[in-house]
Amino acid sequence: MILLALLFCLVLALILIAISHTAWQMNNVCIVLGGTYAAVAGFILMFMPLPVTTFLVASQYFFIDHLGIYEVLISAVIFTLAAVYARGYVDNLLESGELNKGSLKLFYGAWVLLLTVITLAFFADNLALFWILAELTTIISAMLVAILYARENIDAALKYIFIASVSMLFAFVGLIFLFETSRTVLGEGTLNWTVLMQHAPQLPAGMVVASCALIFVGFAAKSGIFPFHTWLPEAHAKAPSAVSAILSGVLLNVGIYGIIRVFAIAHQTPAARALSGILMLLGILTIAIAAFSMLPQKNLKKMVAFSSVENMGILLVGIAVATPLAIFWVIFHIMAHAFTKASLFLSAGILHRQYRSHLSADAPDDIVDVFRFQPLAAWGLIIGGLAITGTPLFPVFLSKLFILIELGAVSLYLVGLVLVLLFIATCALGYFVIINFTRVTPTGQAPEVTPYATPLTMQGPVVLLLVLVLVLGVAFTTGEVSFLNQIVAELRF
Repeated sequence: MILLALLFCLVLALILIAISHTAWQMNNVCIVLGGTYAAVAGFILMFMPLPVTTFLVASQYFFIDHLGIYEVLISAVIFTLAAVYARGYVDNLLESGELNKGSLKLFYGAWVLLLTVITLAFFADNLALFWILAELTTIISAMLVAILYARENIDAALKYIFIASVSMLFAFVGLIFLFETSRTVLGEGTLNWTVLMQHAPQLPAGMVVASCALIFVGFAAKSGIFPFHTWLPEAHAKAPSAVSAILSGVLLNVGIYGIIRVFAIAHQTPAARALSGILMLLGILTIAIAAFSMLPQKNLKKMVAFSSVENMGILLVGIAVATPLAIFWVIFHIMAHAFTKASLFLSAGILHRQYRSHLSADAPDDIVDVFRFQPLAAWGLIIGGLAITGTPLFPVFLSKLFILIELGAVSLYLVGLVLVLLFIATCALGYFVIINFTRVTPTGQAPEVTPYATPLTMQGPVVLLLVLVLVLGVAFTTGEVSFLNQIVAELRF
């Protein structure tokens, strides 16, 4: 019933978009669908005992546990706010000629399709089905990257598809290994996560290492982990900012979600030690490459994109530590990063509209008189920048602190190394903001740019996300703690 309801909502949304005559009508469909998915996820969480296995249709391939519903809630909220933001943003893209009016149905159709596929991916029990859905998100999101009338967007989308899809072929081979491994142990092969978790201790460690290492390659590329991260800054910088918020706040979570699920199986076996070492190495290298790439960066959206790479590295380090407390804060960091990064990309999008005659995805930004023209976006980037670097009273501070504390139990040298890398990334972001946001037009000289009248639909989501980030940092309820603990317990860490 749940699967049919989701598919019915998708088909209805696609039909409404197809018969719509204006961008606003299509946009309303996206807003309503995002709100509907958020409401459905909230209803399931509040009134249905988890895990839910009664999908009726294809029940053997889907289930809903606390981690799945948690990811869907995050995704639905960000999709809804980004759709509200897109109302004014897309209008300006049409006016500037960056988006062809004939591409609107494709844009909004891909939008609702991506939300549904991501939701189904988070509800997938079967890892092969999850792999298929993850591959579909690559294709659909690449369409959203390439939607603008620019060759550089097509290049970025093709690079994204090539890296992600080739890497996912390794994951496909790893899933075949895992299936054959389960067949030798159970007598009948399976890729259902719930079944594999039940019998994980019986799986031979050598085959688990081989299969999981291959699977990690695919999901690491999906989440922008070194050395498969090169697509991320290009795609996030060149995509429309409403899409960039989705890519960073939601789509990266698909890869991390896959890594968590697979590592939870490996954690029940002696293979966990070897795989933890691999994840730790890749996590630290990812933080390092992001930090040093941010130092010379002069483009705002690329700076924010490399910050996403850095945070994916932090998540990987936390997963590698693999203690219950570390996993607890990894799960919390997923939410904190998603909302914070969405606010940063939406704020950056306002500046891109203001200074679009001077900005491109690759050119250095020429930001002048930012507090005069776009004070909300400026403060959004300052507050979001403080939040994403882990300043106290923001949620990322809590998750970074406790992940580092847990890492300290593994090695104080690694803690020192990660702290140095995080300091470099913080300095790079801070220097960029100070240099660009303090640039003003000399007295008596007319400014070279005209003010962009930012619609309320673009301002509102930025304000709501910043308020949400602030609340998450200062209000940590017992219900939230209990919910996250339930996720850790279901993952058996």
